Amino acid sequence: MARFHFIGIGGTAMASLAALLRAKGHDVQGSDRGVYPPMSDFLRRERIPTFEGYDEAHLTPDIQAVVVGNAISRGNPELEAVLDRKIQYRSLPEVLRDEFLWGSRSIVMAGTHGKTTSTALAAWLLSAAGQDPSMLVGGIAVNVDSSYLFGGGRDFVIEGDEYDSAFFDKTAKFLKYLPDIAVVGNLEYDHADLYADMEALRVAFRRLMTLVPRTGRVILGADSAEAAGLRPFATCPVETVGLAAGADWRATELEPSDRGMTFEVSLRGEPLGHARSPLYGVHNVRNTLAAFAAAHAAGLSFEQMTGGLASFKGVKRRLELRGTVRGVSVIDDFAHHPTAILETIRAIKASYPDRRVWAVFEPRSATSCRRVFQQDFARAFADSGADEVVLASVFRQSVPADERLSVDDLVRDLVQTGRRARHLPSVDDIVRVVAREAGPGDVVVIMSNGGFGGIYGKLLAALSAGAR
Repeated sequence: MARFHFIGIGGTAMASLAALLRAKGHDVQGSDRGVYPPMSDFLRRERIPTFEGYDEAHLTPDIQAVVVGNAISRGNPELEAVLDRKIQYRSLPEVLRDEFLWGSRSIVMAGTHGKTTSTALAAWLLSAAGQDPSMLVGGIAVNVDSSYLFGGGRDFVIEGDEYDSAFFDKTAKFLKYLPDIAVVGNLEYDHADLYADMEALRVAFRRLMTLVPRTGRVILGADSAEAAGLRPFATCPVETVGLAAGADWRATELEPSDRGMTFEVSLRGEPLGHARSPLYGVHNVRNTLAAFAAAHAAGLSFEQMTGGLASFKGVKRRLELRGTVRGVSVIDDFAHHPTAILETIRAIKASYPDRRVWAVFEPRSATSCRRVFQQDFARAFADSGADEVVLASVFRQSVPADERLSVDDLVRDLVQTGRRARHLPSVDDIVRVVAREAGPGDVVVIMSNGGFGGIYGKLLAALSAGAR
């Protein structure tokens, strides 16, 4: 067995691949800077040695292969040493493909939104049905308390990330995943730091379609014109999922509650039955249909799938209740794209129609820090129904000023629509204001794709201190 060293091990996918390799019997270690929960806890639990910071001394002579994360670039001391010494190196998707996928039925769950939840759900449906799948997902699936599974079954369920593979390979990760079943639930412009425009993003997804064999299956979101538009590029059977009248897998009679969603499911016009989901929101109904279609293509019955759905516990940081103090519920969500923010807040408003909802957002991702979504964010927050909007400062101040999202302009535009909105620059400012003003029954939804300065624990602590 080989000894692997990961440069940039703290990301969810990198840490999960490290754990998969370890489960396979390889020796694994890695390095990163400032790894935060939940992945720091995950690495400790998996007993994967992790160095803080980067140093070429970490590359001992027994290292046989290096996995280079896509956040690593030239100038990193470990990467420079790898190149100098000509140590074998590969990207994450290359290692995943070569170590795990050639002998598996690969189920790739892709799209702009919802792929983490739909991946975790599809894997859980297969697990609950006794199929013993493997899985790699960009979050912690609560049912297995992990972001990976190393199973003995045929299926490998993978979150199909369209982001680049490594500094030496700027093509999408999912193009390495040998898809037998490919799902694209939706498609919108994102990753402005990598894709120059929507057409560049379309090309990546079209290439994914061409990789599915004639004996495979493509599953497309019927409610997303861009996703549905990929059909001509598939050379295998295609199914559609969604709420639209023409969808093959269709959900109707949706009923939200504080326990999730219920809905009826039909397949090509034939009723299949009733589904009860513990997940909130219309967007998660679409995610569920995508997982159903993928699991059905892998051989599961509708009864097996609804049984698995009933016991699904979701994914950490996807509408995750962090705690309730003084009657104030604090919910953590990974939303950072305008559409995801809109759907997240609407889901909470629909499930808790009589409660005041706070939307707290940190612009942190490479795209959300940029002005490209300035008007889209304004529309999302204005249309969401949020009662209070609190915006943190842009995380990436390195983005040029003329390209950077203007939080102050966003607040001004929201106030002009009648929405209550304000910019509070620091985490401490946000915690102080929300803890002082939030009252019993309020729901505080905190949205960021990063650690957000530990705001979740700080807010719960401040609320608790105010109760004494």
